[in-house]
Amino acid sequence: MENSKLKAFIPLFYLVWSDDLLSKKEFLTLQKFIISQNWLYKEEKETILSKIAISSPPSREVVANWKSEIETIIQKNSLVKSIFDISILLSENDEMIKDNRSAFVQVENDLGISGEEALADFKTIANTFTANYQTNDSFEVEKLTEILDGNQARIIKKVKSIISRPEFAFETSTDTAVYREKVYDWCKILAQENLGNMAYPKEYGGGENIEDYFAIMEALSYHDLSLVIKFGVQFGLWGMSIQSLGTEKHYSKYLRDIGTLQLPGCFAMTETNHGSNVKGLETTATYNHEDQTFTIHTPHEKAQKEYIGNAAVHGQMATVFAKLIIGKTDYGVNAFVVPLRDANNFILKGITIGDCGLKMGLNGVDNGTISFDNVVIPKENMLDRFASVNDKGEFESPIPSDNRRFFTMLGTLVGGRIGIPRSALAAAKSGLTIAIKYSNQRRQFGPEGGTEVPILNYRIHQRRLLPLLAKTYATHFALQYVTKRFINKSESEMPEIEALAAGMKAYSTWSTTNILQECREACGGKGYLSENRIDALKNDTEIYTTFEGDNTVLMQLVAKNRLSEFRKSFGKMDAMGIINYVFENAKTAFSEKNPLITRKTDESHLIDEEFHLQAFHYREKTTLASAAKRLKKLIDSGLDPYDAYNVAQHQMIDVAQAYLERIVLEQFQKAIPTIEDENCKEVIIRLYQLYALSQIEKNKGWYLEDGYMEAVKTKAIRKIVNQLCWEIRPDAVSLVKAFDIPDSCLAAPIAV
Repeated sequence: MENSKLKAFIPLFYLVWSDDLLSKKEFLTLQKFIISQNWLYKEEKETILSKIAISSPPSREVVANWKSEIETIIQKNSLVKSIFDISILLSENDEMIKDNRSAFVQVENDLGISGEEALADFKTIANTFTANYQTNDSFEVEKLTEILDGNQARIIKKVKSIISRPEFAFETSTDTAVYREKVYDWCKILAQENLGNMAYPKEYGGGENIEDYFAIMEALSYHDLSLVIKFGVQFGLWGMSIQSLGTEKHYSKYLRDIGTLQLPGCFAMTETNHGSNVKGLETTATYNHEDQTFTIHTPHEKAQKEYIGNAAVHGQMATVFAKLIIGKTDYGVNAFVVPLRDANNFILKGITIGDCGLKMGLNGVDNGTISFDNVVIPKENMLDRFASVNDKGEFESPIPSDNRRFFTMLGTLVGGRIGIPRSALAAAKSGLTIAIKYSNQRRQFGPEGGTEVPILNYRIHQRRLLPLLAKTYATHFALQYVTKRFINKSESEMPEIEALAAGMKAYSTWSTTNILQECREACGGKGYLSENRIDALKNDTEIYTTFEGDNTVLMQLVAKNRLSEFRKSFGKMDAMGIINYVFENAKTAFSEKNPLITRKTDESHLIDEEFHLQAFHYREKTTLASAAKRLKKLIDSGLDPYDAYNVAQHQMIDVAQAYLERIVLEQFQKAIPTIEDENCKEVIIRLYQLYALSQIEKNKGWYLEDGYMEAVKTKAIRKIVNQLCWEIRPDAVSLVKAFDIPDSCLAAPIAV
């Protein structure tokens, strides 16, 4: 290609062939561009077209020569600002090329190869570009920490100070009994510091601050996660079940002692045969009117309470969920306080307790099984906020509907589905801090004759970790939003908030599982060593996807809530109603399904938050409408609603996922304007853009199938994701330092 005009096409050839695959869409785009250029002679067009023949790809030697020519131009010209600049210089400043700048720029956009990231692909060819890329602080870490901690900064600092003390040094014994006692001792210290009773009313010794309680749970999660779960069982599940389901007589009798850990207890809901299906619990509480007592009984082995935290060793009492039986009538699941052990920790008559033994993780928590053999408790031990037995021995409730009463009772316990995802978030932050700090100082390979390069400088390593860092920041702001919604809830909002909390529990815990696996792999063999703590983080958070509700079940709950909201708007769910729903609620809808939008690749468009929100909304609403339409069709065909939901379960998960991703994106967007420090805001904006575009990239198959985007656009998005990773890399270490995890808690030798 000696002709100077022809050499102007080398950057385009190299970019489309460098991944060894020229797609049909790329071929057609280039073919149309080349044929339309009237300033090229017929023979020149034929020569150029021969370079993009899908059936005859260039040899590796040819591609290497293109690369070499581009490298030479970049090394000689430091002021190269665009791909077109390279074309001009390769053509030796041919005036005809200069006159067609707009045409070249347009085809770059159409191919999705415009922008700084594409230019960086070329600049990376010059070895020093990768080798010399270093960590750089573009913002004050302390200011970003203040932004993340928000109004809870004071309590977070207090917790971090406590868990940094010498007595909180990690327990290294492999003896489970020793480990459990150490965790119990830690809980006692936290109780003495008035952290356990933070959510309880002040008149019972508490701090009456549920927002601080959630912040405590998250901050403690930088330490040992067995401590977090033990703390959550004692002060959260056990204590808050008394507070939420009981009345004044229960508060005055139990709350103060629970908050000081004088009364260790359990939350006994799950049974061997019934985990997520609380309505199906088989333990019974039969009322005896003559002596005004209840008899708590386990009818068979598979009805035993299982996986109950605090049960195996320390629990003296339990909130037991059982079916209330009066006469021969079953009044559904209610809650009762049942003693398990005496003050000397001896198991009481009629109580059988087993030990769940070694688990995949969280072995500092004494999970056990509990069976009841006709255990008699007094009438006042029924937690009677929502249901009770009157003096005549009759069932009473301020909520007449059985279903509504049941879900109201469970709704009061939704706080656990806020504490667990926030704990999972902290574990993800710990894993990312270890992996990113390590990859910043771990060197491997490098340019010929040069020094080895930090592995965080490699694009694939950035791709592995930095989108996950962006997602972690996004989840942080979303969980702050869920916490505030829960604290400021009204009764009418509760179904939505319950669904939101359930969904975010699944979203955050699944995210943590994926993040920690990637962090382990990104740290290589060092990540496999226990001393670097990723194994403990992985093992301890595995169960987070199961307890407080199995994630897949919770996602179905979210989808059913979204379908319920859909039906409120379009009760009949007819075809026109569904179409209107998509049009009215997804701003982009079909109005943007035109070539100008589906193929638009301008960087300003792709990083625009309105485009992101429209894309997320569109996927959410379209997925929801599609699921609703399918369910209606199945039910109309005579299928039972239960069976219809079963057939469409995979779509239900898609509905929930799309809804949650939109919520997370929206809250990330809303957090940005509240940031006053401009340097912090600038880096957070880049993180936001990376989260938004990496999620769209993850779902590109859906967008392509639906026709909302064309391949040229998703390819351009991929390149901008790469570009954003490259831009964020210098701040990556500072971004994890902003989590402000105490060194004694991080405790990984590789994370220095």
